[in-house]
Amino acid sequence: MRHHTFAGALIAAAAVLAAPLAAEDVPPPSAAAAPQVPGLATPPMRARDLVTMPRLGAPAVNGAGTLAVYGVTTTDPASLARSTAFYLLDLTKPGAQPVAINLGMKASDLAFGPGDRLHFLSSDAPAGGGEARSRVWRVTLAKDGQVGMPEVVADIPGADIAGFKLAPTGTAIALWGEVPRGCERFACPDMTPANLPGPGNGRLYEETGGFIRHWDTWASPDVLNRVFVFGLENGRAVGDGVPLDGTDPATGLVGDTPTKPFGGGEDIAWSPDGKLVYFVARKSDANEPTSTNLDIWVSDLDGAAPVNLTAGNAAMDTAPAPSPDGRYLAWLAMDRPTYEADRLSVRLLDLATGKLRNLTAGTDLSFDSLAWDAAGQNLIATAGDVLDTPAFRIDPATGKVTKLDLMAGNEAHIANTVPLPGGRLLFTRDSIGAPAELYLSDALKQARPLTDVATTRMGQMATIVTRRFSFAGANGDTVWGQITRLADQEGPIPAILYIHGGPQGSFNDAWSSRWNPRVVASQGYAVISVDFHGSTGYGQAFTDAINRDWGGKPLEDLQKGFAAAIASDPQIDGSRACAMGASYGGYMINWIEGRWPDRFDCLVQHDGIFDTRSFYYATEELWFPRWDFGGSYAEARDTYEKWNPANYVENWQTPMLVVTSEKDFRVPYSQGLQSFTALKERGIPSQLLVFPEENHWVLNARNSLQWHETVFAWLARWLKADKIDKTDNGE
Repeated sequence: MRHHTFAGALIAAAAVLAAPLAAEDVPPPSAAAAPQVPGLATPPMRARDLVTMPRLGAPAVNGAGTLAVYGVTTTDPASLARSTAFYLLDLTKPGAQPVAINLGMKASDLAFGPGDRLHFLSSDAPAGGGEARSRVWRVTLAKDGQVGMPEVVADIPGADIAGFKLAPTGTAIALWGEVPRGCERFACPDMTPANLPGPGNGRLYEETGGFIRHWDTWASPDVLNRVFVFGLENGRAVGDGVPLDGTDPATGLVGDTPTKPFGGGEDIAWSPDGKLVYFVARKSDANEPTSTNLDIWVSDLDGAAPVNLTAGNAAMDTAPAPSPDGRYLAWLAMDRPTYEADRLSVRLLDLATGKLRNLTAGTDLSFDSLAWDAAGQNLIATAGDVLDTPAFRIDPATGKVTKLDLMAGNEAHIANTVPLPGGRLLFTRDSIGAPAELYLSDALKQARPLTDVATTRMGQMATIVTRRFSFAGANGDTVWGQITRLADQEGPIPAILYIHGGPQGSFNDAWSSRWNPRVVASQGYAVISVDFHGSTGYGQAFTDAINRDWGGKPLEDLQKGFAAAIASDPQIDGSRACAMGASYGGYMINWIEGRWPDRFDCLVQHDGIFDTRSFYYATEELWFPRWDFGGSYAEARDTYEKWNPANYVENWQTPMLVVTSEKDFRVPYSQGLQSFTALKERGIPSQLLVFPEENHWVLNARNSLQWHETVFAWLARWLKADKIDKTDNGE
C-alpha cells in the first residue's frame, strides 16, 4: 500500500526547489465561499480555484536541447476569460529563471526552426492590415527573451492553417487543415461540400458514406483533414504544396490526417533527411464508423499515392517515430481490429531490410507515447502501471523494457517527454495533489523541477492525503483503489464513490481539470475510486475482463472496494454516501440506481447510457459497442438487454442529478433526458443540468464552474450532518 500526502510535505519540498523559478506571482486563494470543514487551519480548495488554476502547456525545445519555451494558460477570476503567456527557459543552467516573452500576438503550437527561430500559429490579422485567419509565423528569439518582429511563414488565402510541422532540414514545412478531397491545392473556398446540396441548409447523407457526425461535429464526408508540404525559401512557404494523400483522389488515399477528432502533430513525422513524411490515417469510407484501423503511410513528396506501411495489420497503428539516423521506424500498434482498448505494443521496422519486430510482445504494458533518445540508442515511452504513468526505456536491439525512476518512486503521471542531447529528458509531471510542472532529468536519473506554475499556489490550500489500497475483488483478483481526503479534517467524513469512464480507463494518480478528486475532497468528503475489472494499468487480461460483462464484475468490485475503503479509515462515515460518474461511470450510476438502489443517499450521473438499445442506434463510433457487447444490437440483443439500465427502472429510488450536453454525440443527450424522465415518473427527487454548447466533456470555464457548483450543492443537500430522508424535496 502506498501513501502520499500532497500540498503538505511533498509540495513544500518541491516549493523549496521551485519557488525561485516561478513564472509569475499568484495570489493566495480566497476564503470567500470556501466550504466550512472542521479541523482546517488553511482554506480548502474551491471550484473557482480549480477553474482558475494556471495550466502548463507542452514545451517546445530547440534542436540543441538548450532552450525551452512553454505556455501558461491563466483564467481571470472575475470574467473567467482565458489567456496564454509564454516563457523562455535556459536548460543549460540549473536554477535558471523563466523569462516572459512577448510574441506580439496570440499564439499556439510553438516549435523551434532553423537558427532557433520560434514558429507558431496565430489567427491575428497582420499588423499592416488584412484578413484575420490562421497563419504560421516566426520570430527571432534571444536568450534574454528579446523577441523580433513577427514574420509570416505560411499564409493560405481563403483557408485556415490548423497545424504545421517543420522539416528537420529547415527546407520544407508540412501544413494541414480541412480541405475538400477534390481540391488539388490547400484551399478551394468556392467548393461546396457534397452533403450541402441546397437550396436550403439541410444536410444530405448517403448510406455508402462514413461518419454522419463525430464527437461534437456534423460531418462533411468530402472535407477532410489533409496535409500539404511546401518548400521554404528565406523562411517562407512557396508554391501550391504537395498533398501527402496523393494528387489524384481516384488513386490516392481518402482519409483524415491528422486523424479526427483528436489527432495532431503526433500523427506526422519527417524523416531526418527531410525527403519522406510518415503519417497516420484511417480510410474515410462506409467502414469508418466500425473500424479502428489506423495505418502508417509514407509519402516521398512527389504527389503520387502514399504507401501503406502497415496494411498487414487491420488494427490500430499510430505514433510514428523515425530513428535519428533514418534507419528505423518505430510506432505503437494494437493486434485486435475494432477494439479501441487493446494493448499498444512497440513495433520496429528496419527500413533497409524490411524486417518488422514487435519489441514489447513479452511485456504486459500498453504504451501511450513513444520517442527516440537523441543518440538513437533507445526508445523512451510512457505507460499506465498500477495507478501511475511512469516512463520506460526500451532497447531496440533486445526489446528489454526498463522502468525509469525519475521521481524517486513517486512518478504519478509523467507526460510530454522530450529526449534531449546528452542523455537528458524533459517532461511534465502531475498528480492528484497538484497540476503539471516541468522537470529535467540528467542521465535518466532523479529529476529536478524547472517551473512553479501552480505548486506554490497549491501549497496555500488545505493539505490532502491520497492513500492507495487493494482488496480481493471479483473472481478473487487483486483490485486497486485510492482514497483522497483532507488530511486535517475532524469528525465523521461523508463518502463519495468516484466511478471512472472508459470503461477501459482509470482514476489514476493524475491531475484533471474536470473530474478532480482533490477539489471534491476539499468540500469535506472522502473520495473513493476503485479500478474495477476493465481498468487499465494492470495487464491486458484485466482490461479485457469487462467485455460483455458491463454490470457484472465491475459492480462487484465497486461494492467490495467501497466497503474495504470505509473499513480502512474509521473517520469515513459510510452511512452518509453518494456515488458519481461520467460516461461509463454515468452508465454505472444508472446501473446502480436499479441494481444497488438502497446504498447511497444521492447519485450524480453525467453523460451516462440509460438504454443500451437506443444508445447503439444513436452513437457514432460503432466499433465501441460492437466490441464491448459482442456485435451490433441485432446480433447481440441478449447481451445488450442483460446490462440495460432501462430494464430495472422499477427499482429506482435514489435521488439523482443528471448532467448532459447537446453536442455530445458519443452518448447523445437524449440518454440523459430518458434518465430524467424515469426519475420524474417515479417521483424521485432529481435535477437535470443541460449544457447547449458542450460535448462529452465540460470545457468552458463558466460552464465548468456551474457544473461544480451544481454538483457540490447536490452533494451537500443529501450529505449534510443532519441527514435528511431521501424523499425530502429540499424545500
